[in-house]
Amino acid sequence: MYFTRCLRSPQQSLARIVDHYAQYPPTGLTMKRIIEFAREGDAQQSFLFLRNELPVRLASMMKEMGHLPPRLLEMPSVKTVNGWYGSSLCELHSFKDLQPTNETVRKFTEILQNIRKRHTNVVETLAQGYMEFSDSGKVREYEESQIQYFLNRFYLSRISIRLLIYQHTMCFGDEVPEHPTHLGFVDPHCYVEDRIKEAFENAQFLCEGYYLTSPSLELRCINAINPDEPICVAYVPSHLYHIMFELFKNSMRATVESAENKKSSNTLSPITVDIIKAKEDLTIRISDRGGGIPRSKADKIFRYMYSTAPRPVSLTDSQHSGPVPLAGFGYGLPISRLYARYFNGDMEIHSIDGYGTDAYVYFQAVEDQASEWLPICNRAAYEYYTSRRYQSDWTKKK
Repeated sequence: MYFTRCLRSPQQSLARIVDHYAQYPPTGLTMKRIIEFAREGDAQQSFLFLRNELPVRLASMMKEMGHLPPRLLEMPSVKTVNGWYGSSLCELHSFKDLQPTNETVRKFTEILQNIRKRHTNVVETLAQGYMEFSDSGKVREYEESQIQYFLNRFYLSRISIRLLIYQHTMCFGDEVPEHPTHLGFVDPHCYVEDRIKEAFENAQFLCEGYYLTSPSLELRCINAINPDEPICVAYVPSHLYHIMFELFKNSMRATVESAENKKSSNTLSPITVDIIKAKEDLTIRISDRGGGIPRSKADKIFRYMYSTAPRPVSLTDSQHSGPVPLAGFGYGLPISRLYARYFNGDMEIHSIDGYGTDAYVYFQAVEDQASEWLPICNRAAYEYYTSRRYQSDWTKKK
C-alpha cells in the first residue's frame, strides 16, 4: 500500500501529502447531520467521507505546526507529536483510491482505532513540549502569542478528529456506546441535569479527599420552551461532563480556600447552578463565593500554562509509564472552553475580586444550528504566524 512507499522517502512524500490535503478546508458537520448519519448511514459511506476528511484535518494542523518558532519544533515532545500525526496521515492516505469493500472498511476501522490510541496522549505530550521550550530559553512575546493561537486551533481540531473516529468505530465497528440510547459518541437526548450532578459528585469526591470538606450544590432549572419537561439537548455527554467537572473543581477549590482564609470553613457557601433552556440557547451558570479573581489575573485564565496551582516539575516521571495528569499546567479552562465552542457554543468567566465568580456556558439548543467550529489553514492563519502585529502598541499592558 501507499503507506509503505511513504516510509521509503518519508520527508519528501509526507510533505507532498500534507500540502495536498492542507489546501482544502474541513467540512464542518451539524449535530443534526451527525445524528441523522448515525441512524441512517452505513460503514461504506462513512469510509468514503472520513478517508478524505480526516487527512484534511490532520494535514492542516501539521501545516500550521510548521509555522511555529523553530526552537519549539526542535523540542523532543513536539517532534513526537508531529511524528504521530505524520504516521496517521500516511496510514489514512493509503486508502485514498481503494474501493469501499467490506474488507477495506474493516481494515480502515482498525486503522482508526489505532490512530485514536496513538493520539491518546497528544495533549499531555504537546504540553511537555511547551514546557521544554519555556525551560530552554526566553520566550518572546510574539512567540507566546503564536503558540497560544496554535494550541487553541490544534486542540479544537483534535477534539473534532476524535469525535469523527468515535462515531465511525461505535456506529460501524465493534465498539459499544456508553449507553444504549446513544448514537455513537452522541446522545440525542442528553439530560443536562443528570450530567451536571454526576460531574459535581465526582468533583466533590476529589475536594473532600484533599480538603476534608466541600461545598454543597444548589441547582435550579428553567425550561422556557416546555416548562413541565426536564432539560435535554443533543450533545456529546463526555464533553458536557468535562466542562462541568473542570468548573466545579475550580469553584470548590476557591470556595474552600477562601473560607479557610476567613477562618469560616464550617460555613461553606454553596455552589449555585442555573440551567436555562430557551428557543435558541441552552445556558448554564455556575456561581460561587470563592473570593473571585483579580483583574490582573482574569485575562490570563484561558492561557495555556497559566495556573494558580503549583506547577509540577515535569509531565513524566519514573512512577508513570506515560504523561501524568495536567493539574497545575493551566489546561483545564482553555480546553473546556474549546469543548463548549466546538458545536458553536461558548464559555465566559465573570468575576468580582473579593466576592466570587460566575461561569457561563452556552450551547446551541437547536440541532441544525450546533455546527462544528473548525480552524481553516488559510492565508489569514499564515499571516498571523508570520506577522508580529500582536505586539503591544500601548504604554502599559492591561
